[in-house]
Amino acid sequence: MENPQIITLALTGASGMPYGIRLLEMLLAESKQVYLLYSQVAQIVAQQEMNLALPSRAKEAEVFFNHLYNLPEGQLRVFGREEWFAPVASGSNPADSMVICPCTMGTLAAIAAGMNQKLIERAADVMLKENRQLILVPREMPFSTIHLENMLKLARSGAVILPANPGFYHHPQAIQDLVDFVVARILDHLGIKHTLIPRWGEKS
Repeated sequence: MENPQIITLALTGASGMPYGIRLLEMLLAESKQVYLLYSQVAQIVAQQEMNLALPSRAKEAEVFFNHLYNLPEGQLRVFGREEWFAPVASGSNPADSMVICPCTMGTLAAIAAGMNQKLIERAADVMLKENRQLILVPREMPFSTIHLENMLKLARSGAVILPANPGFYHHPQAIQDLVDFVVARILDHLGIKHTLIPRWGEKS
């Protein structure tokens, strides 16, 4: 049996947590193996924006999500912020792709500077050095010159900068439609089929 696609998903403390949680839901629904990382501030944002209490301990988080989505054992693994023996911390065992959604400007800056103080930053650094797919989903406005320069630096290093900017040509009727637009574009870049929104030129 062919090994499933492995995706590292990191949630950081930018506004836009519904994008990250919806992406997690879709990846799991498509039977992808997911390595999940999230920052302490991401927990605060998840509570504020979604009334979602993300557990602080990795093992408790695995139990939480396994129960929430009724997952087969091993499909989702959660790693702590300084769990340096996690597979994502080494170029000898990288995931196929990594998405940081939402991505704070602080996280983006740390990755651009090559800083590895937290596991999320280290995992992203591994993806860049191993020439693996890294997708960053910033949710900020406006962008400062520093933000733009950091994004340009990362784009030149091979990362995909995919801001959480939903379109409107699919005639959204609810907030979920806007969330799905962004998640659909992420899935497109990951090469994962979906039917979240009609594509340009298709009838809804």
